[in-house]
Amino acid sequence: MFISLQHNAAPIPELESTESREAMAKLVTRLFDLWELDTATQLNLLGLSKTSRAMLTKYRKGEPLSANRDTLDRVGWLLAIHKALRLLYPYNQQLRSQWVKLKHRAFGSHTPLEEMTGQGLIGIARVARYLDYQRGR
Repeated sequence: MFISLQHNAAPIPELESTESREAMAKLVTRLFDLWELDTATQLNLLGLSKTSRAMLTKYRKGEPLSANRDTLDRVGWLLAIHKALRLLYPYNQQLRSQWVKLKHRAFGSHTPLEEMTGQGLIGIARVARYLDYQRGR
């Protein structure tokens, strides 16, 4: 599965716009499919309660993400993780798909997914920043 994160020459719309939030909803649910995450983990990563399962279905169908800053930040960092993995491992889709489930010393021998679900937004940002560091080495 390929998720395109490339921009056209057109101006980048405001993140809070309905169109942007619709596109981000579709992208992040496709990313969750690529990572083969269960529903509870998807909800956790989005900062949603376990009773919000219907929201995932709505997002898959193109309903815009909530305009709240926490949700937009989480999705932005998750998409940044995907982009960094594509840049680090351009020829290894299997590694890109499974990377979040592999143990890493950088996360105390936990998986990046455990870091993200256990630490919330801070953990998601930490994983994204780690990958940015790896890209810059």
